[in-house]
Amino acid sequence: MLKRYILSEAHSSTYSIRLGSMKMFNDLKKMYWWSGMKHEISEFVTKCLIKAEHQVLSRLLQPATIPKWKWE
Repeated sequence: MLKRYILSEAHSSTYSIRLGSMKMFNDLKKMYWWSGMKHEISEFVTKCLIKAEHQVLSRLLQPATIPKWKWE
């Protein structure tokens, strides 16, 4: 119960940017440790339905302009 609370706070906090399980593990191991911690964090992040909010939405690709001269 306490581990689940720690994981959800670390993952859903306003200071968190949801970079993935390794980032979350490296952040949490500074203050907490328990047996199987890395595996539990990996499972928790995998099951998360909320994806990174900082990602830019993809757009259609635009063709690059081809210069007429070598150094243009």
